[in-house]
Amino acid sequence: MVKVSVLYPNGAGTKFDMMYYLDYHIPMVRRLLGSALKGVSVEHGICGEEPGSAAPYIATGHLLFDSAQTFQASFAPHAQEIMEDIPKYTNSEPLVQIGEVKL
Repeated sequence: MVKVSVLYPNGAGTKFDMMYYLDYHIPMVRRLLGSALKGVSVEHGICGEEPGSAAPYIATGHLLFDSAQTFQASFAPHAQEIMEDIPKYTNSEPLVQIGEVKL
């Protein structure tokens, strides 16, 4: 199992429309990726390591797939549509990490 994590860095002036992300973007991603997508979770950053400090990531999205190849095969045909939707909910440049789930 692999997890594709999309991390949205937080900073001065960062905007993120969580309602749009939850109500439109994630359902669109689910629809486009279909049965290849095994699970989704979304987190809204609330603080950093120190209480009251800014969260390093304003939001993170996590997508589960059986393999990196399954992710790539399901994502590639829809990459443009998914990527073009990003400016509708954030001005943050997302970082992507693909990890092998060990536990």
